[in-house]
Amino acid sequence: MKRLLIAVRLGLYLGASWLIVGALVNGLFPHALTLVIALAIYTTLPLAVYARWRGWPFYPKAAFRLLVVRPFWYTQLMLPFVSVAGTVGVLIGAAFGQPLVGGRIAAAIVFACVGAILSAGYLGTRRLVVREVDASIPGLPQEFDGLAIAQVSDLHVGPHTSRRFLDRVVRTIRDLSPDVIAVTGDLVDDRAEDVDAYAAALGALDAPLGVFMIPGNHDVYAGWDSVEHRLRKDVPARLLLNEAHILRRGDATLVLAGTGDPAGGRRGQSRVAPDVERTLSGAPNGATVVALAHNPALWPALAKHGVALTLSGHTHWGQLALPSLGWSLASPFMEHAMGAYRNENSLLYISPGTGYWGIPFRLGAFPEVTLVRLRRAPAALEVGRARRARCAA
Repeated sequence: MKRLLIAVRLGLYLGASWLIVGALVNGLFPHALTLVIALAIYTTLPLAVYARWRGWPFYPKAAFRLLVVRPFWYTQLMLPFVSVAGTVGVLIGAAFGQPLVGGRIAAAIVFACVGAILSAGYLGTRRLVVREVDASIPGLPQEFDGLAIAQVSDLHVGPHTSRRFLDRVVRTIRDLSPDVIAVTGDLVDDRAEDVDAYAAALGALDAPLGVFMIPGNHDVYAGWDSVEHRLRKDVPARLLLNEAHILRRGDATLVLAGTGDPAGGRRGQSRVAPDVERTLSGAPNGATVVALAHNPALWPALAKHGVALTLSGHTHWGQLALPSLGWSLASPFMEHAMGAYRNENSLLYISPGTGYWGIPFRLGAFPEVTLVRLRRAPAALEVGRARRARCAA
């Protein structure tokens, strides 16, 4: 009954919105109304199919995602703005005896503005940024002072993802010559089959002390059992799933720990559910621990257990941010949404991510490869700050 009510409300919203758009364009040019009806059907049917099968009943390859899914997203994002603007324009125009003209002008202005923003956001997804962050950690073994970790996150790789862009990501990481590479979740878009595209693009990454990856919520949604099987089979990187790995330099050790993701449920509900105690059980007493946790909501528990640094992603910084103001589209919904945070002697850095989800859109939260350098601190931990951010070649 609840699903039926949602479907009725959604149908009424879509019907009313398209009715407004149809009324505004009718008569503007030959077959204008026919074009609107065709566009409405083309961008609504995918929603009906997705809702009916709770997902695509087939594997959506690149052409389907680019020619069907992407137009759906763009159209559905613009539809409410254009229809509301048209309605307001009709009301204003009516006061001057020109309701249709007023509606068309208002709708056209909003259409142009939203289109410009979406276009700028598309260009933003191609602006790969390298951000260097220092993490000052008291008690860090001297041998690991200056250790460089290249973090990428939220790649959301699928067959539609630009291979040229992924090649740039790989080249950028290699040019940084990190000691460790960390991929902090959401490796694939929405299907287990997407691992093939991930393996082809990033499977050859290597680093002196290893390449490590952890699951994110989209990896869970994609069907974790199958995703995990494919990752372990096709990707040489080490998958850390509620476990710790000990890095060694001479007699010194540094623990790199990777958690599961809250999308897997509460502790014990599934193998991929986060289990902080289990994750840290392999860490020697007194060892410095760097944790990889896709969702920053896990940071307080990790900090409570003495983790010195946590690297997260997940938020994408809302894919729309004003970094100078410390605000992102994710900020109203999450306690820890972007950048660096400190809790006593524990530090968190949240990457804006390297890919995107939904449509290619990023403004102020540009795709990032983060180079995190560990610095030995004599006393209190200093909050990590971005020393330098530059566009990657």
